[in-house]
Amino acid sequence: MTGSHRAAATPRRGTRATASRRRPGRTRIRIVLTTAVSLLVLVTAGAGWAYLKLSGNIDTFGADGISDDRPAAASGGQNVLVIGSDARTAGNSELGGGDKNDIGRSDTAFLLHVYADRRHAVAVSIPRDTLLDIPPCKLPDGSWTGTRHQAMFNEAYTVGRSAEGNPACTQNTVENLTGLRVDHTVVVDFKGFSELTEVVGGVEVCVPQDIYQKDLDPGRSTRGKRLFAQGVQTVSGQKALDYVRIRHGIGDGSDIGRIKRQQAFVGSLLKKVKSDGLTPTRLLPLADAATTSMTVDPGLGSADKLVSFAMSLKDIDLHDTRFVTIPWRYEGARVAVVEPDAGALWAALKADRTLDGQDAGGGNDGEEKDSGPSPDADEQVSGEGISVTVHNGTQVTGLAARAAATLEAAGVTVTGTATASSQDHRTTVIEYGPGRKDEAETLARLLGTGELRSTTGGLDVVLGQSYADRAPGDPSGEGSAAASPAPSEVPAEVAEGARAADEDLCAGLSYG
Repeated sequence: MTGSHRAAATPRRGTRATASRRRPGRTRIRIVLTTAVSLLVLVTAGAGWAYLKLSGNIDTFGADGISDDRPAAASGGQNVLVIGSDARTAGNSELGGGDKNDIGRSDTAFLLHVYADRRHAVAVSIPRDTLLDIPPCKLPDGSWTGTRHQAMFNEAYTVGRSAEGNPACTQNTVENLTGLRVDHTVVVDFKGFSELTEVVGGVEVCVPQDIYQKDLDPGRSTRGKRLFAQGVQTVSGQKALDYVRIRHGIGDGSDIGRIKRQQAFVGSLLKKVKSDGLTPTRLLPLADAATTSMTVDPGLGSADKLVSFAMSLKDIDLHDTRFVTIPWRYEGARVAVVEPDAGALWAALKADRTLDGQDAGGGNDGEEKDSGPSPDADEQVSGEGISVTVHNGTQVTGLAARAAATLEAAGVTVTGTATASSQDHRTTVIEYGPGRKDEAETLARLLGTGELRSTTGGLDVVLGQSYADRAPGDPSGEGSAAASPAPSEVPAEVAEGARAADEDLCAGLSYG
């Protein structure tokens, strides 16, 4: 029985031996599969954790503060309003000075137009001292303000006088100014900006001259120590923040000059980010730093939306990323919008035409195509269907009659001419009621000048010295610049003054 038992046991040992010989290969496969699955779980869990962390960082402002009277959405391109806030909350007072309980203000702002082809972009800076209309905005108690005329642009952010500011009001103001729908609004404060520059490893800038503490803080009694040496250098954190905030001691010390340096800085930042690679892996740490001190509209209020939007910009070439400033002129110590130049710029963006007149609307499989001049390039602007009253706000005799003749020649119905209540108007103003902004823009093009102001009334033109200067000479109006066709493309001085993101760092860093 023992022998029988052993004989019976022999095959079993052979089976074990065979299984033993086969096991290593199967075991290795199991180990590889198990490891792969484990890594996948870890990566997925890690990505999920990262996205949850990012989403937890993001603050949004209430959509209930956004106006109901908005421009129509664009068919292809997108408009993103970027606001740099100098709010002192959440640790920002240590970086920017000032009282942490002070109200939030917008220190800088630009409207980024991303063309439908996702290969071109233009950032239009709006000087904070620009005089314009601030439309009705919501207050913390739920009530709405009335329209404010001839207010400074950065005052929109202070409506309600809260520590965190009022980005919805600034968005309403930009939409009212441009006639473009703002698809997204992003607010970055001192802290977020500082941390972002550190995460990318610093940003290369060019300093046009030695900069001292007094240049950053004009209230100092002494020049103080040197903050920046002249020339190209890499800055991050507090140093980067100081660079974009310096206004005095360079050029004419104006905000316009500072805007030029800020545009150069943003271009250099984009160049650095793109050189590192615009991938989700690279974007997550950047997004983590940015979202810590970022406030966005509800449409960008989650990590996946924010990263997805950033990834949609990856094919935009640096050379085709341009920076311009809204057409402007000085109005005393403030900045006035120059029309019809600004209107031509907004019209080009709305039509997805680049600054040099190319069609970037996404046709031809997203490739740029030259469709030549816009259809109305050789056509006279028509005023058919528009009725307006013209007031002379200057001491130039017969100016209202000359303007009326110009408008009527274009098909406008002039219901009357009159003398304005005062004759010291420097700027021509076109007042328009609800639903008549397009008509007001047409009048500005026909007159060759005109600042638009929304009112609760009808449509009125108050001629200022700006029109008289464009229409000097004989009462017939012959030779009047106002009778010339308004520009159908972006004015040459605007297009030629644009800065590309890949431009020489040291070029055009100040005004005056």
